[in-house]
Amino acid sequence: MPSGAEFTLLWRGFVDLLGLKVGIVSSYLRPSSLPFSSVADIHDLTALEQAAAVRDGELSPVEITQHYLDRIERLNPQVGAYVTVTAERALAQAGNLPESDSPLRGVPIPIKDLNLVKDVPIYFGSASYEGFIAPVDDSVVERLRDAGTIMLGKTATPEFGLPCYTETYVSEPARTPWDLTRSAGGSSGGAAAAVAAGLAPAAQGSDGAGSIRIPASVCGLYGIKPSRGRISFAPIIPDLAGLSTNGPITRNVADAAALLDVMTHNNPGDHYWAPPPALGSFYAYTEREPGRLRIARYSDPVVPDTQVDPEVMAAYESASAVLSSLGHEVVDIPTPFGADMVPEFVTMWYSFACMHPVADELVPKLRPLTTWLRERGFATPAPTFLQAQAALQLATRFALLVTDEYDAVLTPTVTQPPRPVGWFEDVDDPEETFERMKRFAPFAATYNVSGQPAVNLPLYWTPEGLPIGVMVAGKFGDEGTLISLSAQVEAAVGGFWGDRRPAIW
Repeated sequence: MPSGAEFTLLWRGFVDLLGLKVGIVSSYLRPSSLPFSSVADIHDLTALEQAAAVRDGELSPVEITQHYLDRIERLNPQVGAYVTVTAERALAQAGNLPESDSPLRGVPIPIKDLNLVKDVPIYFGSASYEGFIAPVDDSVVERLRDAGTIMLGKTATPEFGLPCYTETYVSEPARTPWDLTRSAGGSSGGAAAAVAAGLAPAAQGSDGAGSIRIPASVCGLYGIKPSRGRISFAPIIPDLAGLSTNGPITRNVADAAALLDVMTHNNPGDHYWAPPPALGSFYAYTEREPGRLRIARYSDPVVPDTQVDPEVMAAYESASAVLSSLGHEVVDIPTPFGADMVPEFVTMWYSFACMHPVADELVPKLRPLTTWLRERGFATPAPTFLQAQAALQLATRFALLVTDEYDAVLTPTVTQPPRPVGWFEDVDDPEETFERMKRFAPFAATYNVSGQPAVNLPLYWTPEGLPIGVMVAGKFGDEGTLISLSAQVEAAVGGFWGDRRPAIW
């Protein structure tokens, strides 16, 4: 029987003889760059390599799932990636996968605990939801299941996804595997910790103010915040102001593009829609050269009185040098978003803290920061909220007049290396915690406001071995250019990016 690589070549030759083009799905069947036989263990394989091993009969979905469940049992207490592990359900799902031409069939993909999975507990990161069982699936969960992915469990998230660090009353803190004394970020902290520690090959996350890109930065991963309207939140979670979106967190670009293809969908009643990829799939952009791009850059934070750590600036300058070496034009620009947008965004964040209903008798179970945010949210009149949203839209319109002159925009992702667990709350009151959050992640939220796609590139590690990412944003609806550019950069830096592993690996 031919190997997977031989089968792929035979199939492509047969198609060429017929004068046909290989379709979108067959483009995922290229020969693996890292055959299973040459690696130490299953979790060394990328998500697409695992799927290829399943197709070739080298691995079964049950073997892969059991491997990750064993690692979760052994390592999750140290990492804090999962709040709920659904072992029996995962093995049953792995043993009964429907036939599918999905490029990720047989691959375990955990779900963030802000997303509903029918008949599975959901905490939303809050002790106030203890005992609550999700009544339905989110549509993105359905998409992932229909694609033949396997849910290992629910990854940890901070309370209602509000903080940029993942420390709750319902599970252990999510820690970056590169230094277990430090936070994995948030709000997709558990998802990023799982992927970086080899407790999942890739993960679904969500991003309302940097919640994919921040954890990707501090965990040394690639993460995509898609364009507004790219992925539906149906049937229950509203899209409202359009700040938040689902998206992939992975170790490499190809896995992220494939996962984005699976997750992309819309439903009737969605407020926002993004244009489909011009090449037919996002994965197709991993195999297309981006051409010579004009890339703007800036490093002045929009939050006043915020200092950018020298190591973060080193990461930013290093990324700029890589982009220039690849032939792109890198141009300094002033910060396109003004500091006057910060209080407007804060007004909206206060209000979002009130979105999750909490019974009066359960309010004492909330964390101090959540309580503080909700008090201010309930005190915000509706006209004030609407005025803040209008002001942010106006700021976006002016900013896009600048950024749309370029193919992409480079900034730091966060302002400091990964913070110690407990650092954000090691202050006198929640207001100081919130100020620390604003100063740690002032760059990411601007692209939630504008709706533009943005990625974290894991290009830099400090001398102490801590990862620091850089962010590249694109034009609205143009994830394709970001993916092409990311793939080019990934290939250029080679093992410096893809072969790094934390000691816990």
